[in-house]
Amino acid sequence: MSRLRDFVIDAHGGLPRWQEFEQVSADLHQGGVLWGLKGQPDTLSRTNVTVGLRSEWASHAPFGTDRRRSRFEPGRVALESMDGTRLEELAAPRQSFAGHTLQTPWTDLQLAYFAGCAMWTYLTLPFLLAWPGVESEELEPWTTDSGDWRRLAVRFPPTIATHSTLQTLYFDGDGLLKRHDYNVEIAGNTPGAHLVGDYVEVSGIRFPSRRRIYARQPDDSFGTEPLVVSIDLSNIRLS
Repeated sequence: MSRLRDFVIDAHGGLPRWQEFEQVSADLHQGGVLWGLKGQPDTLSRTNVTVGLRSEWASHAPFGTDRRRSRFEPGRVALESMDGTRLEELAAPRQSFAGHTLQTPWTDLQLAYFAGCAMWTYLTLPFLLAWPGVESEELEPWTTDSGDWRRLAVRFPPTIATHSTLQTLYFDGDGLLKRHDYNVEIAGNTPGAHLVGDYVEVSGIRFPSRRRIYARQPDDSFGTEPLVVSIDLSNIRLS
């Protein structure tokens, strides 16, 4: 068990407080070049996202402009009407990305899968580190202009749908998550550097409200052009 893991979970509000809730929702504004590359420039530019905290699921509502919502789970993704009527469904959705590159367009169901597993991962970290089967190990610090950031190498089990099996988390001296590195396996294993900030406190839990994702280089550096994805969250609520 990593002492750093426990330190950062406590810094974000603590596991006992987190376990009082079943889901988190937020208003979501997204931008960046990724969505156009995937043929989905506006579908999820402004929406609401809700994710489960006790099992892996997520929903975006509305999904596009025609009063749909999505329902993501690791083994199934669906589009529904707002009253819950199922419109489309895809079983074993991750298999549908075989052979994809960063430029391969996504169907609506593939977008729902990617957005679901991504936002579920983002909104449950760092508490996700305490899930059964998730392994973490502290790495050497990463030097920045604002001081050294401590790092965790994280290995996710096959039961969790996320960007990649191996990911790296960076934390400042207060234990707050500042950066999240991964490879997007379903988009040609594209490497990303994900910067987070502008923390807000909601019901005793600390969430970053601003996220910016850039292309990561082999030495783990990154440039700020192009902006691959921007994520801004507001009206975050736990229930």
